[in-house]
Amino acid sequence: MLLMRLCLVICLVVPIATGCGAPGRQLRVSTTTSVDNSGLLEAILPPLRSETGIDVQVLAVGSGRALQLLQRGDADVALTHDPIAETAMLNVQSAAVYRKIMFNDFVVVGPPTDDARVKQATGVTDAMRRIATSTASFASRGDDSGTSARERQLWQQAGTRPSADRILETGQGMSATLRVASERQAYTLTDRATYMQLVPVLKLQVLFEHDPNLLNTYAVSLLRGSRRERDAMQFVTWISDGNGRARIASFTIAGVAPFFVWPPARPRDTPTAFPQ
Repeated sequence: MLLMRLCLVICLVVPIATGCGAPGRQLRVSTTTSVDNSGLLEAILPPLRSETGIDVQVLAVGSGRALQLLQRGDADVALTHDPIAETAMLNVQSAAVYRKIMFNDFVVVGPPTDDARVKQATGVTDAMRRIATSTASFASRGDDSGTSARERQLWQQAGTRPSADRILETGQGMSATLRVASERQAYTLTDRATYMQLVPVLKLQVLFEHDPNLLNTYAVSLLRGSRRERDAMQFVTWISDGNGRARIASFTIAGVAPFFVWPPARPRDTPTAFPQ
């Protein structure tokens, strides 16, 4: 009995040292599937753990869903690439911390035969219009993701879209959608990083790129007052201002950097911020 009481006292006084049921430093990070599919998190989370002691549970979903999980308290941090959804979140969450951390771009990929002649497009709007007015299929994520949101914007700008029978709506992440496009020899819109990771197994080529409307920015968000706010803020600081920046900058796929860290002199606290 005396031993049991002694153990109880020790657990109450020094829970961290003894590990008597004390919660660990764990964060739930909801992130867009493009970041997860790229392999970036696999590369940077072990250094985060060794440098800060924080373990991260990754919830890979679309950007819209990632922000919903954050607002519901089911995630401690959100890593997203959908400025429209991010703006909507900030409009109702005045206590949010928001920072741009990196960027890359979207690309239009498709079969090497390029029956829609996308390679000849004068801009991304023209590229999307060429797909819409051809007989080619288009693989669409059709989910609550930043990629799907950008696709909708581009169809709207083009003033047209493929007929319903030519839209292959996958309802899945970028990796699965690229595989469907490859198997069906369809066009699709993808973030460059996920395409780079899968290119050895895809029968798709980049057919249009380098348009200002294809800029793809990534941001990290947390909500003040959350149960794990201190650790969440440490994660945000590490990835936006600390050693996480160097980890992102040094990450490559087949020797090529798929992401670029946010320039230190550029504004970063609003969804409309641009890296240059």
